[in-house]
Amino acid sequence: MQQEPAPPSRHLRIHQDRGHTVLEFRGEIDIAAALEIVPYLDRVTGRPGSRIVIDLSEVDFFDCSGLRLLYRARARVLDQDGRLHLVCVHPLTLRIMRVTGLHRLLPPHATLDAALGQSEATSGSL
Repeated sequence: MQQEPAPPSRHLRIHQDRGHTVLEFRGEIDIAAALEIVPYLDRVTGRPGSRIVIDLSEVDFFDCSGLRLLYRARARVLDQDGRLHLVCVHPLTLRIMRVTGLHRLLPPHATLDAALGQSEATSGSL
């Protein structure tokens, strides 16, 4: 597993795992955290054919700013013919995703291993 230099944000860790760039969101993902995360998100999601996993396992709080990050990542990855997977098990975050319909566009996985093992044919490109 290769790790990129740590971004200057306590809300994000980026590393490589099995050919995917994994963005681990951490702590409270609110508007302040989103402002810190978006430059790094844009950098990795703007690459042609990128294979991205956003891991929300270490997230304690997730509001509409976090949803905007997920929608932004999905749109950018799909525009570049890439693949995007999501890891999420937090009940409140999953509820927000169900209410907004995001769970249909970006089906959440329970673990990083499950997301990395997901078939390319069903990787959030619906």
